[in-house]
Amino acid sequence: MSYLLATPLCLLTLLLPPLSLAAPISPAEPISQAYSLALYMQKNTSTLLQIYLQYQGSPFSDPGFSAPELQLLSLPPAAISFKTWHALDDRERLGRAQGAFLALTQHLQLVGDDQSDLNPGSPILLAQLGAARLRAQGLLGNMAAIMTALGLPIPPEEDTLGLVPFGASAFERKCRGYVVTREYGHWTDRVVRDLALLKAKYPA
Repeated sequence: MSYLLATPLCLLTLLLPPLSLAAPISPAEPISQAYSLALYMQKNTSTLLQIYLQYQGSPFSDPGFSAPELQLLSLPPAAISFKTWHALDDRERLGRAQGAFLALTQHLQLVGDDQSDLNPGSPILLAQLGAARLRAQGLLGNMAAIMTALGLPIPPEEDTLGLVPFGASAFERKCRGYVVTREYGHWTDRVVRDLALLKAKYPA
């Protein structure tokens, strides 16, 4: 009886490869996937911003509207000096990008909720915001794969929004959405540059 019980266990042991023989994951493939997605996102960021502004009315929809002074404390700005950016190591570069896109996914959800209330008859805008959020989530997954391949710790997910002022006026919510869609574009531009540097450092 003991022999009959042991036989299946022996066969199972033979079928399972030793964990120590597993090939290390190359960072080249997840970097390439993330880079391709970021380039695709980059092609759509200006369209998202313009569609957003179009639906908000004046002054947002006025030709040449720009308000770089508007910022959100809950959303890290993408702007960084070239010297500082170039001095970042892989962990800092990926960690900052991942933190930004985690914040962006949460903020894009908030903006989508705001616009569902402010512009319920705008399926194109709502679809664009939803697609941007899904792409940001996809990029987060790709960056996590890169960090795993490089042996870097993945930062824990955090609630970046904190306490949201639900009593904010329509104008305040429109301003908030403007900053989010603008910074989504800026961060996408930055992560394309980040990933291009990593792609050159870890060629296929």
